[in-house]
Amino acid sequence: MPEEQMANPGGQPSAAPAPVPPAARPLDQIDRAILRLLRTDGRASIRSVAEQVHVSRANAYARINRLLDDGVIRGFSALVDQERAGQGASAYITLKIVQNSWRTVRKQLTTLPGAAHIALVSGDFDVLLLVHTKDNRELRELVLTRIQSIPEVLSTRTLLVFEETDLGVEEG
Repeated sequence: MPEEQMANPGGQPSAAPAPVPPAARPLDQIDRAILRLLRTDGRASIRSVAEQVHVSRANAYARINRLLDDGVIRGFSALVDQERAGQGASAYITLKIVQNSWRTVRKQLTTLPGAAHIALVSGDFDVLLLVHTKDNRELRELVLTRIQSIPEVLSTRTLLVFEETDLGVEEG
């Protein structure tokens, strides 16, 4: 039996592989300077960016649009003081999951209230999840009831965040 038929018993054509995004264009010093500025102040005007990196407004505008089109800049957001926003408990939760269940687990974790960041990692655990909750009681409920009830989650470990600092960001 031909190899293709063994892998695909009905002889039906298999689904096309997911398209591979084009490689991002290399960034130059001006692009990197623009990224540093926008990380510090995502609301900076085109005029301000252009002046600080010593290019014309049209050039700065074109570069920012290219960085957006290329997916280098994925969006703009506000930096939130979680405690002042009523989320007094933050934690990193490590998860060990069933092999090859990442997509399923990720889909379920993205629906959790307070989930802020999810990463597939290597090492002693498989997933690193950052969550923000109102208090430790809500955090406990999230871990013991919601996360540990996901069938593909084998174990969890919770690391409480006592204090955090966003690097590369000027507060003020």
